[in-house]
Amino acid sequence: MITRSIYIGNPAYLKLKDEQMYILDPSTKEMKGKVPVEDLGLLMLDHFQITISHQLIQKMMGNNVVVVSCDGHHLPHGIMLPLYGHTEHSDRIKDQLEASEPLKKQLWKQTVECKIENQKEVLKRLGNYYEPMVDYQNNVKSGDITNMEGIAAQHYWKYLVSLDFLRQRFGDSPNQFFNFGYSVLRSIVARAIVETGLLPVLGIFHKNKYNPYCLADDLMEPYRPFVDLLVMQWLTINSETEDLTKEFKAFILQIATKDVKIDDKKRPLLVAVKTTATSLYKCYTGEKRLISYPELI
Repeated sequence: MITRSIYIGNPAYLKLKDEQMYILDPSTKEMKGKVPVEDLGLLMLDHFQITISHQLIQKMMGNNVVVVSCDGHHLPHGIMLPLYGHTEHSDRIKDQLEASEPLKKQLWKQTVECKIENQKEVLKRLGNYYEPMVDYQNNVKSGDITNMEGIAAQHYWKYLVSLDFLRQRFGDSPNQFFNFGYSVLRSIVARAIVETGLLPVLGIFHKNKYNPYCLADDLMEPYRPFVDLLVMQWLTINSETEDLTKEFKAFILQIATKDVKIDDKKRPLLVAVKTTATSLYKCYTGEKRLISYPELI
């Protein structure tokens, strides 16, 4: 089932009634809308005067809804997920913990190859210089020991945005647009990991004691170019503004329902991410050798 991504940027009171999320005006209690909880995939809260009932929170956790909370700068600051989302949770974690280093190095090699492939396709679609990306992709080694991911990124960002652009978390515009999109994507990937019964903190490549979502940061890599393409489309039409407007956020939340190609089938990205997480678990058990990753269509 295709789930919905909901953005709330005004004062609101959210409660559960008749298995639905009711959105009320906090002053008048007038209903502004309602959404069946089973249809929700992601809920973004972007105002300090939003109140949400605990009953609704519990219902959303039971339906694997990811709740994203934004800070005073209107950037995603935290996410809420259920502790586990699969009946075989403990068994699956054992398989994840027992994955060998050679296996993880091969999985990371494939991840980097798919990321570079999708970056190449983004450049190609925008009519930009993409040819060196082919060599970078073909030269990825096990564990990416020669850092083809980083070398490809240097080329990619120069020809995606501009020759003097530096991709940084706290860098100059348009970094903020990419940062917001990646935060949304990371939440979607973390949701799929929990739903699959894996630990988001235990990555195949990323290892950081301060990062609770290492595995999400691994699996989202080949999906980043889908965000990049959306951001570039937005910037082409709205080149005069540097603000993260409500319109931009609503535009980026479309990422969840954007069609991608995965396992030779067209699927919404939200569904594709679950396919990726499930295939990773099958790699841990030996049922598969390759992770299922998306392609641009």
